[in-house]
Amino acid sequence: MTKIKLCGLTELCDIEAANSLTPEYIGFVFAKKSRRYVPPEKAAEFKERLATGIRAVGVFVNEAPETVAGLLEDGIIDMAQLHGSEDEIYIRRMRELTGRPLIQAFSMDAAEDIRAAEESPADYILLDSGKGGTGNAFDWNLIKGIHRPFFLAGGLHAGNVAEAVRRLSPYGVDVSSGIETDGKKDARKMAEFVRLIRQKL
Repeated sequence: MTKIKLCGLTELCDIEAANSLTPEYIGFVFAKKSRRYVPPEKAAEFKERLATGIRAVGVFVNEAPETVAGLLEDGIIDMAQLHGSEDEIYIRRMRELTGRPLIQAFSMDAAEDIRAAEESPADYILLDSGKGGTGNAFDWNLIKGIHRPFFLAGGLHAGNVAEAVRRLSPYGVDVSSGIETDGKKDARKMAEFVRLIRQKL
């Protein structure tokens, strides 16, 4: 069963829409340079409103491990997604600080990127295009031979997600730009995205 992650939620109405759709995961972006950045205090408020059973994922780019672990241990997020140049040493340090699950993101540009993803010590891997959040898809043919379960990201939307699930059988799909209108989450697009995946299951 393909899991769903609705990422980059920034408003209370986004949380309310997610609660009605019950994806397995939602995402808060803690990278300050992102237009979807949410400060920790706002994320904490949103987490309190989040329906039981939906796991909150914090997205970070080269953040100090102690900061990430603090948000995990405080219960503001349930999992951390690493979207920068974090390496095995960083992940080992995270393991010392917290036992919460980690997702490591990889940009899929060439065969060597697949090898790096498959060797990651993180609990989960996420395959994306560019640095993430671009709204562009990568060449799915690159990952046909991957042996490890993965989250698929990068350019997903209602027009291609059913095909992605059919062709690639990802563990989960991660969407942000594809459920937005004019840079804001669109509840109707969120609902259509979730419907298309669940009707395929």
